[in-house]
Amino acid sequence: MHFVAQPGGCEIGLRPIDLHIKGLMALGAKLDEGMAELTCEHGLIGGEVHLDYPSVGATENIMMAAVLAKGTTTIHNAAREPEIVDLMNFINAMGGRVRGAGSSNIVVEGVSRLQGVEYQVIPDRIVAGTYMAAAAITGGDVLLENVVYEHVFAIAAKLRDTGCRVERAGRTLRVSGLARPRAVNRLETLPYPGFPTDMQAQLMSVLCVADGTSIVVENVFENRFKHAAELNRMGADITIKDRLALVRGVSRLSGTTVCARDLRAGAALVLAGLRAEGETTVEGVHYIDRGYERLVEDLRTLGADIRRI
Repeated sequence: MHFVAQPGGCEIGLRPIDLHIKGLMALGAKLDEGMAELTCEHGLIGGEVHLDYPSVGATENIMMAAVLAKGTTTIHNAAREPEIVDLMNFINAMGGRVRGAGSSNIVVEGVSRLQGVEYQVIPDRIVAGTYMAAAAITGGDVLLENVVYEHVFAIAAKLRDTGCRVERAGRTLRVSGLARPRAVNRLETLPYPGFPTDMQAQLMSVLCVADGTSIVVENVFENRFKHAAELNRMGADITIKDRLALVRGVSRLSGTTVCARDLRAGAALVLAGLRAEGETTVEGVHYIDRGYERLVEDLRTLGADIRRI
């Protein structure tokens, strides 16, 4: 087994891979730092893995590595996100033996082989949350189908703080926004089940036009306020200091050309454009494409005047 790739994805912080490497080394892999190579000549052996931080990616990587390892692996301080539970269910459907996902401790009993399976993944809670935020920022009324409410509970709770009505009926959510959202005292990102960092930018767009001043604290990534400068170009009043953003709500935003610097920042700028007076052009759309399959089409279905150019 070789590991030569550098960390990728959106540049929203340091995003080190040390948790991944330490976890794999706990299962018997060896690291040659000079060659940037991770090797395991005789297969992985189950062991105890303690994560210094409940990283989603590290938890998933170690789970997948441990599935075919010899013996039992226990992951302590594991991430608890719904995607972790879904991965467990997928692995088990293929013949794996994983239990405990959704808690802080996951146990993986190694098996000799896995089999192919047809599997339906869970709905994307961040896409759902983005459309919920679209209703909030425009004062719209949106009906979302195939949403797992428990997965978006923290998002729904914060949107209710802004004055939104969020009603559920099974896997259907109805979100109705106020003509002008209310400010919130504090929006703080945390690992699941806390408010997701992947929804921070979208909610900041909502708070830009809220009645009052809001505080946003980003605890997960240290460089995730790139959208603030672009929102300010549209007329928002946001001040950044380290991991804290002070958002003073304004009555109106003005359309202009802005640039997405990462995936969720791009979604946030699109939402701001829905509320802004005049035309907004969002550049860097390739970032948005990484996380939204039908953003333009879905928003157009909901009544937005939006097109791809």
